[in-house]
Amino acid sequence: MLEYIQKVFEGKIDFEGQNLVEQIVRITLFAATVVSFLLGFALQSLQVTFGAFSVVTVALFLVVLPPWPMYNRYPVQWLPAQDTKAK
Repeated sequence: MLEYIQKVFEGKIDFEGQNLVEQIVRITLFAATVVSFLLGFALQSLQVTFGAFSVVTVALFLVVLPPWPMYNRYPVQWLPAQDTKAK
């Protein structure tokens, strides 16, 4: 049980997963900024602007913060350690 909890909180993602997360965050935050600004401008309400942006931000956190398996599709295969003794 403790091993499962440790595995969940360890959060291993590969380099391709990091790149994917960065792209998702960048595109989503840009789109959320534009949409929330336009909504707030159309309705003349800062509350709508910040509310819409906050909802998208919370949803984005749920998508990118957990270490979902899709972020670890290409795990890094490290080379085995070499013997450092000089011959």
